[in-house]
Amino acid sequence: MITNCNTYLRDMPEETRVRVVGYEQAYLGYKGRLLSMGLTPGTEFTVIRHIPFNMVEIEVQGLKLSLRKQEADALCVEEVDDDQRNFRF
Repeated sequence: MITNCNTYLRDMPEETRVRVVGYEQAYLGYKGRLLSMGLTPGTEFTVIRHIPFNMVEIEVQGLKLSLRKQEADALCVEEVDDDQRNFRF
């Protein structure tokens, strides 16, 4: 899903649980890289920390990934409340 984002990963505080809802049209060149990292629409992850020099560390399915500013800006996300979490068995 390609969209114009209202919520960016860089705006999310540390320890926030978020869900991928799409990709920012302006940064579409990063979509393939994000998909290869498993950041597909519907995927939930946690923002671990904001790293100096415009990087964001996230945890996806037990793996920690560092995203560059442009990669992070390409993700459209929404915050996940505890009531909205997808439990997978």
